[in-house]
Amino acid sequence: MIAALVLLVLLGISVLANLSHFLGGLVPMKVALSNTVGPRLEEVTTEDHGASSKIAVVEVSGLITDRALDQGGYNMVDVIKAQLKRAEEDEKVKAVILKVDSPGGEVLASDEISRAIADFQTKPPGKPVVCSMGGLAASGGYYVSAPCRWIVANDLTITGSIGVIMSTWNYRGLMDKVGVLPETFKSGKYKDMLSGSREPSSITPEEREMVQSLIDQTYGKFKSVVAAGRKLAQEKNKGKGRALSEDWTDYADGRILSGTEAYKLGFVDELGTFDDAVKRAKMIAGIPRANVIEYQQRFDISDLFRLFGRSDSKVVKVDLGMDVPKLQAGRCYFLSPTFLH
Repeated sequence: MIAALVLLVLLGISVLANLSHFLGGLVPMKVALSNTVGPRLEEVTTEDHGASSKIAVVEVSGLITDRALDQGGYNMVDVIKAQLKRAEEDEKVKAVILKVDSPGGEVLASDEISRAIADFQTKPPGKPVVCSMGGLAASGGYYVSAPCRWIVANDLTITGSIGVIMSTWNYRGLMDKVGVLPETFKSGKYKDMLSGSREPSSITPEEREMVQSLIDQTYGKFKSVVAAGRKLAQEKNKGKGRALSEDWTDYADGRILSGTEAYKLGFVDELGTFDDAVKRAKMIAGIPRANVIEYQQRFDISDLFRLFGRSDSKVVKVDLGMDVPKLQAGRCYFLSPTFLH
């Protein structure tokens, strides 16, 4: 019986290993590359034009967050930074396309990605980053796009939504109805200023002003990133593309914009598709032809075993047809309000 169990386990491992190898073979022209530190990435050629030069595509898809997204403990910021690092180190990569389809997300995560894109373009030999906006590139989605050398949007792209939102819940009324009385011990008078158990009438104007000041500071940073990114793009492009309109700040009030409206206001440089972004990247990089590649995370058999050992494996999840953002109370977000309803 013991021998049979051992053989069964070995057979299971063999099946999983062969399955992993088979699935890996379905992706064309993979070049396995191992990272000693950070996410393990492998290069995948998505468009082979027989060229020596490459254009790397880096995706920003879904809610922008710094929470771990995979079994290795890596988050969106980690993966994007690792992809940019790979593109920087590969001499054959002449340009990067930032493919954005996101409603925004966390302030800090958006800022880290934005900084990484800006820093990438300053390192010799100065490889350009061209942004290709998908159906949605709003709020934090635009924040990460702003530092790009050139921005391409579809005329139906939903973008803009330049602003900051922070929300919390006040459930004191419900507590009073069920007879629950909170007792709070604090080190300072403002320590519970965002507590949901307080009486709404006890929230002072001074507290509201402090929270609003935090929002205003973050909003000011958002506008400065937009202004600096678009100005630098104009300088690098030597007047080509679109400059921000003089009244652009009037439209930076949280409203969403179509790609066409964003183009008129100078938030994007060109109306087009992903293919147009590829053409523009080749034009800016000065290369006639290029293969288009992506860096995908590589998983192996050890990741499957970690998946089986997850402590939350007993949780039942319901597929609603969309990913509902897990927003945290008291935390600032660059997030399009259209995604919250």
